[in-house]
Amino acid sequence: MDDSLPELGDLEREVMQLVWAHGPVTAEAVREKLSRPLKESTVRTVLRRLEEKGYTTHTVDGRTYVYQAAEERGRVAAKAVQRIVDWFCNGSVEEVLVGMVDRAMLDQKQLRMLADQVARAKAKGRKK
Repeated sequence: MDDSLPELGDLEREVMQLVWAHGPVTAEAVREKLSRPLKESTVRTVLRRLEEKGYTTHTVDGRTYVYQAAEERGRVAAKAVQRIVDWFCNGSVEEVLVGMVDRAMLDQKQLRMLADQVARAKAKGRKK
């Protein structure tokens, strides 16, 4: 998957959430779970566009396309956050994290988890 994924519209985001949550899925399965009624052909078009943008891939089961995410949700989210970090903070992840802490966007449990992950990453870096 490309590091510079195109942005998604509201319907595309909703469909991707369903693909991540329930994948692999067919267009019919996605249509049934959507918050609004759409024709199956519309859902197939959205899934095809998501594949063109690099968000999904498909296999064929008989004559049915079965879609799955090209990458897990967390990796796609990280790429989106990286884009924001680059745009607004000149690439400074620290500035974003400090801003999140200052605005109380992270609770104590989340801060501990983050500190633990940083410590593990540091230890891993020393072992190399």
